[in-house]
Amino acid sequence: MSYVKVVDGAVDQYPYTWSDVKGDYPFFSRQVESDVPTQALEDHGIYSVTVDSVPSFNDRTQTLQANDSPTLSNGSWSIGWTVSDKSSDEVAEYDASIATGNRKIRNDKLAETDFYALSDVTMSAAMTTYRQALRDITAHANWPNLSSSDWPVKP
Repeated sequence: MSYVKVVDGAVDQYPYTWSDVKGDYPFFSRQVESDVPTQALEDHGIYSVTVDSVPSFNDRTQTLQANDSPTLSNGSWSIGWTVSDKSSDEVAEYDASIATGNRKIRNDKLAETDFYALSDVTMSAAMTTYRQALRDITAHANWPNLSSSDWPVKP
């Protein structure tokens, strides 16, 4: 469980652990955390903290970060989230990383079918088309942010 220590209505310490509680309040030291009534902790300015649901965000263009300090809302302390836009350099870096991963996938898919290109094997037209589509994947409209349906289907 995560706690916050509040003094005069303001956050004094977060996170505030059970070890901190036992160190600051020796009379809690022999008690099991789950056995201590919530009200007993609150009487000493110690409140449990919940984590808000993760908001939706675009992994490519935005970053998600948990807030540093909990806030009080409707009588409960919680940690929220901050969504912020990435810079154009960060988006380019993200795309480059995705592109590297997708090239590896493409190369692995080509390697799986390399034996069809041996001189003693006749490659079907469908396999030739599939392999060419894999080579051309970097020209796809969604490159490098491909979904599974963007990839050619192996015949």
